[in-house]
Formats: sequence, structure tokens, C-alpha cells
Amino acid sequence: MSVPGAVLTGLGLLAVVYVIIVGFSARLCVRPGRSRPWSDPSEVGLDFEDVAFESWDGVRLRGWFMPAETAGGRPAPAIVSVHGWPWSRMGTQADNLLNDLPGSRPINLLPLFRSLHDAGYAVLAFDLRNFGESEAHRLFTAGWHESRDLRGAVDWLETRPDVDGERVGVIGFSNGGNTLIHALPYLSIRAGVAVQPTNGLVFQRHYTRALFGPLAPLVRWGVNFVMRLSGAPTYPYLDTADPARGARDIPVLYVQGTGDRWGTMEDVARVAAATPRGSTLFPETDHRFGGYVHVIDNPDVLTSFFDEHVKGEPRD
Repeated sequence: MSVPGAVLTGLGLLAVVYVIIVGFSARLCVRPGRSRPWSDPSEVGLDFEDVAFESWDGVRLRGWFMPAETAGGRPAPAIVSVHGWPWSRMGTQADNLLNDLPGSRPINLLPLFRSLHDAGYAVLAFDLRNFGESEAHRLFTAGWHESRDLRGAVDWLETRPDVDGERVGVIGFSNGGNTLIHALPYLSIRAGVAVQPTNGLVFQRHYTRALFGPLAPLVRWGVNFVMRLSGAPTYPYLDTADPARGARDIPVLYVQGTGDRWGTMEDVARVAAATPRGSTLFPETDHRFGGYVHVIDNPDVLTSFFDEHVKGEPRD
């Protein structure tokens, strides 16, 4: 093969590799693969119900409801758990090369549900649209349209006689934190916890830099081009600081690990500052998934916050 022919062949192979990388990355941003629950709350000794309800805009969602044990059968306070991307209600096994983010680690939320239950809370964990066992509906929007699912979940809880609809809190992980923030202007909840929420521009820049080094800008350009072609919302329009300003008097705790190389403390602090009653916690962690593990392994971080703001007498 001549030198020019070898060069053209090499360039062609590079182009194929580039298209594969951009296509895979764009699919994760537009239509992530599904990770389904691999167990259920009975694994940690919890009674539960398989439940189904509709989002605020009519998407069919599925989840687990874990009732609380209260004295005298009184309605219990409740916590809604909103999973990350591209997880299910249970977390992620991080074992699917086609569906998981490269660099992911396993996360199991069942022990956290047990801790919340033992602290006196009913727990609702559900799959967002396009994830787990819930209905598919259009494109992934990094918490924007998914916030309608959380609104439906809170509305559904308020119909249950065993739940005190005036004492509801929410915890969201990663994109679940985004979902919580986008829903804050519309929710009637007592408090929320956002664990490492992500602004797309910040996350994309740091994540691609970690994976592709100096080629990151070229990969980002390709991914954003495909996202625009697909009709997905682009990241500049999804800054979580904007809906955070509409949180009214809802206390929101933002948890961000110090070792996260895909997100930043500065960005989370900026969103917390935009939240009227926002506060921050920055635990020392080894990397992004260490932040999720921190709250699972240290549930008192959550229960003390929820005990202060969710339990007690209803607000006027």
C-alpha cells in the first residue's frame, strides 16, 4: 500500500472510531439504556408494594412503596427517592458496557431505604420515565421533563391514607437531584436533599476531559451536534440555578463529594446559593461515586436533616 493510501486508511479508521465514540456518548445523553432493578426491598427485610402511577403529564411509572410502622396507625411522614442516570430505582450494578457510563461503580440504594424506614419514614422509590420499568416517553432531558415524574410521585403519595401528605421529603441522586431542583417551584414538600446534582455543561466538560484528554473538545462538539439534531434540549438551557431560585421556603441540602472529578463543588455551591433556603455539605470522597456511598453509609446525614424539616407539626 502506498504512503498516501495508508494515510487515507488511517484517517478513515480514526473517523470510524470518532463516529462510534460520539454515537455512543450521544445515545447516553438522548436515549440512555435501561438498568432494571436486580433485587427488591425484601433483601434488606422491608415489606413493600409494587406500585404504578402516572407522572404529572401522564407517563406510566413503576416503583416500590415501603410503608412505615407508626404508633396507633397514624399517617407517617414519607421520603421519595429519585435515582441517578442511567440507573433504576435501586441504583446501578455498573456492569453493562452498552448502558452504563464508563467509569461507573455499583450503587445499591436498598440499605438507605432500610435506614430511612428505621428512622420512621415511609419510602417511595420509583423509576423515572425511560428508565427501569417505567414507560418510555420521548427523550432524556437531564431532569427537566423528568421533574414531572417527581410531581406525579408526590401527588400519588398524598392519596395514601397511611402517608401524611403534609410531611414529605425528597432525596435525589445526580440526575435525580436535577429532577428535584427542576420540580422545586411546583412541589409542596417539606424538604429536599440533592446529592451531587449536575449542570450539563460542567459535567460534560469534566467527564469528557477525564475520558478523552486533549480530544475532549472534539468529542463534545460531536455529541452536542447529535443532540441538536435529535431535538434534545442543549445544556445551556438546563441550568439548575434557574429553577432553584423558585424553591420558595423549601429547605434544600446539597451534598457534593470533594473528590468528584466529573462535577465540582463550585457549581453545586452556586446552585445552593441560588436556592432561598439552600445549604451545603462537602464530605471528603475519593471520586464521584464516593459521594453517593457517603450518604448510604452515613444515613444520619439525611435522617437528621429530614427529622428537623419533615417531621413535626405541619406548617401553616
